[in-house]
Amino acid sequence: MVPGPAFRSTGLAARRPRRALALLPTLAAIALVAAGCGAPATAPAAAGGQPRAQQFKNTYLTFRYPATWKPLAFRRPQALHSSPMVYLSTQAGRPACSADCTWPVSQLHPGGILVVWENRGYPGWTLRTIPGKPIRVDGRPARRNVSRPGVCAAIGGDETVVVSVARPLAYNWTQLTACLRGPRLTAAEHELDGVLASTRFLAP
Repeated sequence: MVPGPAFRSTGLAARRPRRALALLPTLAAIALVAAGCGAPATAPAAAGGQPRAQQFKNTYLTFRYPATWKPLAFRRPQALHSSPMVYLSTQAGRPACSADCTWPVSQLHPGGILVVWENRGYPGWTLRTIPGKPIRVDGRPARRNVSRPGVCAAIGGDETVVVSVARPLAYNWTQLTACLRGPRLTAAEHELDGVLASTRFLAP
């Protein structure tokens, strides 16, 4: 699965009644599955004949992304606490992988970008345990953490950007993980800013 921030248990989970804890796996599974799958839609063409942007939309969220990014038809082994919604990259990827594979591309090209949107759930999770700068995404509290190289070093990335967005469901969050490879890191960060600014949540 896509590596995310390290988790640590909090006293909240310990104080929950046994019945409430027993319901957590079911609630998390419902929240993860409810996101479903989506498909990109092409935005109107710009004056030069090239599309200004693409749009992704499923039952959970919608956002715009650069036309140079393409969705990847990637399948990975099912993970208990993670439900990927879409993979986007500036380069082609592999369609599937074995149990020890977590990335849809094996090596980023120079200037390459890989972005993963997923819903996650884990008992006891809270946003305040996540490192990074406090931000908001469509009004929801979030944290944006940048590390160099971070976990994206596994595929040749120079920078890892993780945006964790709290959901209005206990112990659930939405996560964007972006792997960036130089030399155009600043430009890639601006493109990510545009993605986050255009994001709208359609469900809890």
